[in-house]
Amino acid sequence: MKNRLLSLAVFSLCCFQFTSCTKEESLAATDSTPVVASASIDLANELDIQAGLQVSYEKLTAKLTGKTLTASCALVTMDPVTTTFPKTFYVDFGTAGCTVNNITRKGKLKITFSGNITETGSTMTVERVNYYINSNKVEGKITYKNSTVTAATPEWTRTVADGIFTDAKGNVYQNSGSYTVRLTAGASTPTFDDNSYEMTQGTTTITNQNGGKMTLTVTQSLIKNASCDFISKGKIKVESTILNGTIDYGAGDCDNKATYTQNGIEFPITM
Repeated sequence: MKNRLLSLAVFSLCCFQFTSCTKEESLAATDSTPVVASASIDLANELDIQAGLQVSYEKLTAKLTGKTLTASCALVTMDPVTTTFPKTFYVDFGTAGCTVNNITRKGKLKITFSGNITETGSTMTVERVNYYINSNKVEGKITYKNSTVTAATPEWTRTVADGIFTDAKGNVYQNSGSYTVRLTAGASTPTFDDNSYEMTQGTTTITNQNGGKMTLTVTQSLIKNASCDFISKGKIKVESTILNGTIDYGAGDCDNKATYTQNGIEFPITM
């Protein structure tokens, strides 16, 4: 245990650098912060997509039961008020913050639907307006497009553009990428909380404030249940000048934990 804690301390020494080094020095010169940031970026994207889907179920189809945005202390309004598409909603978490499941969000999400998101070709865009998650500022736009081919397996393409993640220490990470998402459970019911989504493939690129780039690629489908705020299963390959490992989201438990493994050594991640 002592050796593991020492390794973790060494792993976390140097901040935010993607500097070059020998293979033997890689762990000593590597900081876990970019990996934690990448997991937090994934969390932010999943939370915001889930908020959009909740608005769709609650405001467009009146089918949402169970956990709602309104119950979570967010205020949902349509502006402008209209009966035709496109329809734009604002999810306002307030300036003081709205805390649910130990996740505090502040600011607004602007969510625009070109049509019902269950219809092929329709899009949902999520834009952040002075928006924070657990003191991390999150910017950028997510486009969620229905690309269903087989009705029994609804499918969407999730694309992030102009993403900027600024952590509580002021470190800035630009991010962009695209995932393929499938609804694997809950399609036949009118409720939202029993939905389960599988991200089968996709790649994200993250660039830190020093210009260092990190690429994250899905190697084992990511599982996201609507009843849980976090990705609960799946693996992502991490590649950069120094970082060359795997993020493992676990075996299916609903928690904010993951592990990063490099050179056979595991390091815990808390999102």
